[in-house]
Amino acid sequence: MNLDQLLDDYLSHVAVERGYSPHTVAAYRSDLVELIAFAETRGGTEARAIDLPLLRDWLWAATERGLARTSIARRAASARGFTAWLTRRGLLDADPGVRLKAPRAQRTLPRLVTEEAVTDALAGLSARAADGAPAEVRDLAIIELLYASALRVSELVGLDLDDVDRRRRVVRVLGKGSKERMVPYGAPAARAIDRYLDEARAKIVASASERERGAPVPAPTRAVFLGARGGRMGVRSVYRLVAAILAEIPGTGPSGPHAFRHTAATHLLDGGADLRAVQEFLGHASLGTTQIYTHVSSERLKQSYRTAHPRA
Repeated sequence: MNLDQLLDDYLSHVAVERGYSPHTVAAYRSDLVELIAFAETRGGTEARAIDLPLLRDWLWAATERGLARTSIARRAASARGFTAWLTRRGLLDADPGVRLKAPRAQRTLPRLVTEEAVTDALAGLSARAADGAPAEVRDLAIIELLYASALRVSELVGLDLDDVDRRRRVVRVLGKGSKERMVPYGAPAARAIDRYLDEARAKIVASASERERGAPVPAPTRAVFLGARGGRMGVRSVYRLVAAILAEIPGTGPSGPHAFRHTAATHLLDGGADLRAVQEFLGHASLGTTQIYTHVSSERLKQSYRTAHPRA
């Protein structure tokens, strides 16, 4: 079996058996297609062509092209997963990926929004939603929930009506690796969500039906957050909404929905929340991933010290 066929089998394995997201599978495919093409330039078309010298040369070639450290690290991880699978299948005598080293990806501190800025942004959204415009009411509910529950944007747009327990103030989300968790939200988010579900959502559906009169009627959806056409709201729409809000707030760094996730996690730790509780809240598989927020809090403490202490 040639490498192209093996790659198809491997991607099916990580998608079906490992439960990786379509985005992750696509990233694996992109990296490994390049690896296989590189092997073919060396005359290799079978699994045994993937050895340690080939892998090192492949990463070195990428480095010479100026790829970022994060991209090199990701490619190395993709290759290691592939070679481990080939070894388990008995197609390699030993796993060359075990000895493959790549530069550590530089971890940058995420963008943070201050509590005051979050309060001001939510107050502005609330004021715009005061007249009951359905889209404005929906947008307020989205931002309240993003900050209250620190959801990933994919988790937010993937919510269905049955996933929201309004009485207990929790949402059921399907995170990375198809892992399910229950995440609480507070009273302000509850008010915004209740108003959206009780008043605005049906108006969005009705407005979409009116606009599409004469066109095929879209299938009813159980999605919580709806776009202008009455279907499930997309990730890009949420990105645009958040980017517009963050553009008005001083600060640098990414302007996507993850900024509110980072901010919520850091505010929890600043408020005294236990690190492992925050790990569960965020749905992180590893505590090490959550620990970046302790570094964020440390940096904020240092900044406050330099600003306020007379002998800093």
